[in-house]
Amino acid sequence: MEEESQLPKWEGKTSAELKGPAAEEVWPLLADFCNIHKWFQSLETSYHVEGVPGQPGLVRYCGHRDHDDDEDDQTSDTIKFSAKEKLLMIDPVRRCLSYEILDNNWGLKSYVATMQVLDLDGNNDQSRRGCKIEWSFVCDPIEGWRFGDYVSLLDSCLLSMAKKMEHDAFPSTTS
Repeated sequence: MEEESQLPKWEGKTSAELKGPAAEEVWPLLADFCNIHKWFQSLETSYHVEGVPGQPGLVRYCGHRDHDDDEDDQTSDTIKFSAKEKLLMIDPVRRCLSYEILDNNWGLKSYVATMQVLDLDGNNDQSRRGCKIEWSFVCDPIEGWRFGDYVSLLDSCLLSMAKKMEHDAFPSTTS
């Protein structure tokens, strides 16, 4: 265990652009901390566990089940990912929030992340209208994972989330 704690922390960042909606339009979707599953396709559920919605200290549960081919047999489902996450900071002016993972079944330790919605440069130009979401993190190395593989996973998840937001929440901007 001592050897594990002496490894350097992983620090990374990924981002995804949304074409069409401005940052102030996308921010409320991300700020709705307990409903991240609406946009994060690999999550089936997220819900309020404790705390005041929209305030630091709010805790959410996020989870995803690994479904077997037999959709009628719910007992054969196993939990693929589950986590309790605590909102550390939320700033509607800067359109960012930070959270930490309190408990999970994935081996994430000392995980703190920040998500921020930024206007694209040149947002006054209608041809460049849009925003980007940045997701940065710091955590202990994850046993069995390489840093680059984990960043690639986050990149893929964020890109998928941005596309879902564009398509579902702002359909007129994607046509």
